[in-house]
Amino acid sequence: MKKATSAHHGWGGYDTSRPFTLTGQIETSSFQNPDCEIDMNANGKHWPFVLAPPSRMLNRGITPEMIASGKTCTVYGYPHQSNPEEARIEYIILDDKRYELR
Repeated sequence: MKKATSAHHGWGGYDTSRPFTLTGQIETSSFQNPDCEIDMNANGKHWPFVLAPPSRMLNRGITPEMIASGKTCTVYGYPHQSNPEEARIEYIILDDKRYELR
C-alpha cells in the first residue's frame, strides 16, 4: 500500500473548498500512529485516504476490524492542496453509521 503520509499533519494542507463524497470497498487499512489510513477502490480507481489518529478513531467507536479489507464505506473529505494522491477524511460512514473524524 502506498502510504499517503509519513508524518502527522493537521488540516492546513487540504482544500476545504473542494469537498467530495465517495463510496467504495476498502482494499487495505492501517490502524497506527500518526494517522490511520485506508486504500479504497471506487469507480474503478485506487484512492489513498488519511483518517485520524488511532486514539481518536477508538474514542469515536471505530475499531481496526471496522475498516478492514473488504469492508464497504463512504467517505467525505478534502483533497490535499499540492499532492493529488492524498486526501483527508472528515467523516466516514461504516454500516450505515456516520463517524466524525475531525
